[in-house]
Amino acid sequence: MILIFLGPPGSGKGTQAKRLSERIRVPHISLGDILREEVRLETELGRRAKEHMNAGRLVPDEMTIELTRKRIRQEDCRSGFIIDGFPRSAAQADAFDRMLEEDKLKLNRVIYFNISEEAVVDRLSGRRSCRNCGAVYHVKFNSPKVPGKCDLCGGELFQRPDDKEEVIRKRFEVYEKQTRPLIEHYAKKGKLVEMDAAKPIEEVFHKLLNVLAFATAP
Repeated sequence: MILIFLGPPGSGKGTQAKRLSERIRVPHISLGDILREEVRLETELGRRAKEHMNAGRLVPDEMTIELTRKRIRQEDCRSGFIIDGFPRSAAQADAFDRMLEEDKLKLNRVIYFNISEEAVVDRLSGRRSCRNCGAVYHVKFNSPKVPGKCDLCGGELFQRPDDKEEVIRKRFEVYEKQTRPLIEHYAKKGKLVEMDAAKPIEEVFHKLLNVLAFATAP
């Protein structure tokens, strides 16, 4: 089972991918997480990527294509995988098609998580992360017991640079311009399924399971 999750930042595709990954026992590959880890480790690629990410721009194709090729050829991906955050451009989609063809793999479905810009801003601008353990909170939907402090370790909570409203709107604009054409691309291939990502998490996940014809029982 090979799935692509498409949707703008804040659409919840990463959350749904993690849940589905646990349910069907295939890896969840998040290019965003991989890139952030490269930034954290201050690798050469991470330093280059950080400039783009903090400005709300997409990381260049050659960087994400190479990371993806390397990741999907690891042993744990033999039985399939769920990938989100890639592809994000026509060039990336073409490269991914070639990767699958080279490895004699078949793309099963592309799930598109549709959500408005204002809903995305509301979700992401309120996000706060712990500097120490990385736990994530939200000032409106999941606030910590003590303002500014992590419930788990007491670490300081901060707003990531790419969660500031002006950067979020820029990211959404970039997404609409560069990624939107992929929706039409995969729809023409008969692979696309659209989800209303503004719905509650449980409702979206239940529909996702039904769409993919997996049993909802544990």
